[in-house]
Amino acid sequence: MRARRLRAGLKGWGGVGAMAAVCALALAFVLLLPRTQPYATGDPAPGGQRTAYATRAKADTCKDSEAHDRSLSPSSADGPTLGAIRSRGYLSVGVDQNSYRWGYRNPNNSTGELEGFDIDLAHRIAKDILGDENKVQFRAIPTNERIPAIRSGRVDMVVRTMTITCDRLRQVAFSAPYFLTGQQVLAPKTSEITGYDASLAGRKVCSGTGTTAYDHLSADKKNGRLPASTDIATTVPNQLDCLVRLQLGEVDAVVTDSALAASQAAQDPAVALKGTSFTREFYGVAMKLGADDLVRRVNRTLEDYRKDGGWKESYDKWLSATLGRESSAATPPTASYR
Repeated sequence: MRARRLRAGLKGWGGVGAMAAVCALALAFVLLLPRTQPYATGDPAPGGQRTAYATRAKADTCKDSEAHDRSLSPSSADGPTLGAIRSRGYLSVGVDQNSYRWGYRNPNNSTGELEGFDIDLAHRIAKDILGDENKVQFRAIPTNERIPAIRSGRVDMVVRTMTITCDRLRQVAFSAPYFLTGQQVLAPKTSEITGYDASLAGRKVCSGTGTTAYDHLSADKKNGRLPASTDIATTVPNQLDCLVRLQLGEVDAVVTDSALAASQAAQDPAVALKGTSFTREFYGVAMKLGADDLVRRVNRTLEDYRKDGGWKESYDKWLSATLGRESSAATPPTASYR
């Protein structure tokens, strides 16, 4: 009965049928995407093994609360990775295509072009490196393929609501942070779930495979912060699939970044954020280990993007309606470099 009532009340952004269709199209698009190798494949990237090893060694001593402060200082100097990108003539960027207001295909836009906060940032990076914001090739990748896409050389970088963590720093390089967020619970408005607390006892919770949300769920079940009866077994390759599971009544709640949760609540008026964020996390642009010249150039772009108002303009356009103009997320995070 609960599942039927929930399905009947879901009307946002085309309802369940539209959401399922969007996800099916997204999956088909991903499967049809060509695989490219913009520069050498394998773990060592331009810059050499020594640099990659040093980055890993540095990451081994880090704490997640400090992981966002471990990027390289900004620079506009050229290097082998930037040279390869310029020779090819375009920037290859891994993105999402179904995260509302972050990276998505607006069904009301006849051009079919990707839109959103992350998409704006990718265009800005392309403009700074190649002189033309349109010299970028977007490759839609699922949540659990972000790191493999970088390490294999399929993309130059990933701009896809990706949290900077110590574990990920051992596998990829990150820019300085470009967005502050935190984990939060998303559930039906009528649900008795109150947040990331005892109200999740006996509930089914969905999270994305390989996400920090699942890492927290798993750790907190072990340390007793979450009730032992909370079922966290449902994970999905693409985080948006959790919303579909919630709409269909297959799970009781979703745990994801508050920024993504707010956008999903905007898509569907039958769901809402519950409680408050229970972590403090930062998104970064992910690149290949050893691609130091590219990392430094992206950090130069982020510095300029904050100073010239481009970041704020993009936030106001895409995110202020869901996150607010006065929230902590409305100000770009201050960068600190190692």
